[in-house]
Amino acid sequence: MDFITNLKKITSGVLHKNEDIYVYAHDTSQNPKKLILPLAVVFPKDTTEVSSIAKLCNKYNISIVPRAQGTNHCGGTRPVENCIIMHFSKMNKIIEIDSENLIAIVEPNVVIGDLNKELDKLNLFFPPDPSNLAVSTIGGAIALNAGGPRTFKYGNTKDYIINLEIVLANGEIIETSKNIAKNVTGYNLTSLFISSEGTLGIITKATLKLIPKPQTRLLTLAYFDNLITATKCVNSIINSGFRPSTLDLIDKFTIQTIEKFNPCNLKTDSEAMLLIELDGFEQCVKHELTILKEILEKSGANSIIQAKNDIENENIWRARRSAFSALSQLKPNVITEDIVVPKSKIVDFVLKTQELAKKYSIITAIMGHAGDGNIHPNFALNLENTIEKNNFEKLKDELFNYAISIGATLSGEHGIGTQKQKYLPMVLNKNAHNLMKKIKILLDPKDILNTGKSI
Repeated sequence: MDFITNLKKITSGVLHKNEDIYVYAHDTSQNPKKLILPLAVVFPKDTTEVSSIAKLCNKYNISIVPRAQGTNHCGGTRPVENCIIMHFSKMNKIIEIDSENLIAIVEPNVVIGDLNKELDKLNLFFPPDPSNLAVSTIGGAIALNAGGPRTFKYGNTKDYIINLEIVLANGEIIETSKNIAKNVTGYNLTSLFISSEGTLGIITKATLKLIPKPQTRLLTLAYFDNLITATKCVNSIINSGFRPSTLDLIDKFTIQTIEKFNPCNLKTDSEAMLLIELDGFEQCVKHELTILKEILEKSGANSIIQAKNDIENENIWRARRSAFSALSQLKPNVITEDIVVPKSKIVDFVLKTQELAKKYSIITAIMGHAGDGNIHPNFALNLENTIEKNNFEKLKDELFNYAISIGATLSGEHGIGTQKQKYLPMVLNKNAHNLMKKIKILLDPKDILNTGKSI
């Protein structure tokens, strides 16, 4: 095939045999209705190769699916017909850490956990904190505007992106801004590409905003007899005048599942748990902890446990991050949803989720970033079982329709991909949705960038 021959002239990193590319037909999302293999998987080593590959694909009308670790929950990194997978494993360099200007310049496949290890040596910090921190990459976080548990205090990925190097569909290379903290010279192109899920351009370099690392971190676990009491406590904390870095809600079944497969002495007899982390200057954190304990006691917490040191902190965080893998011990497939509801509706949404899970006999564990209303119901099932699969589709339809009816959005950090597209007209303003489509056509007239995803 001429296309493959020409591809090999651009880069030495090309796979095209079925046995080599089969694994790239999957990501973390649920089983596809039809398994599609890419024409090839390419591993560019720099921006020049990405640009040349884009020009070739544009010439041949071949779609490009950008991909890093493939942890996407919504089918965003899954192949489509007549496509290549552009895999960024070779573009994983931390190009520069500038501690004076508080920026880092990185390639898209830099793992966020690895970046923070390097920043830690300089007493610096990149706050966005996806749960799969050990594998989540900068490129993926930008493509989805990932957040994680620390979003409540520190914001999403978008709040820490200063400048992007982007390869457009025709191979043209642009920079969206300058490597400085403030810039309103021209339109804010940087924000346009954040959360666009690879449909508008290919990220090849990012300039990140850094902040000083907090001096102290203190983790508290508070247990409650019911979800309503726990959620009311969340509101009391939010209204108290200080802001925890993490304010996560975890239901009883999630606690039990984590403790069964990753024991860390969690109390498994309570209906709900709040995981609360304070950080900042030591004296400030101690003062905030005093206020926090008073709020927890007044709000009806039946048990308050304070991590004693960094080791206990990390053990609890490791358990918290293991929820997905723990659930996978129960059933072959785990599907994580990602819905943001008004904080006043958290209890209603959680109870509705539990009601639907019981109605359709689907194992459900619920956790979420209660501080910003981002709830993650995790569903464990066997997608090879037709009844379970059909029941889950019914559950999802009912759950999404209910969420939309209470003013929720479909995603806070996982994106739309292919899994949530049919619900978009129910959520987006019609004119705004049409404008998004026009922007896509303007930047990618042949629709070769992550074809069929997102909007």
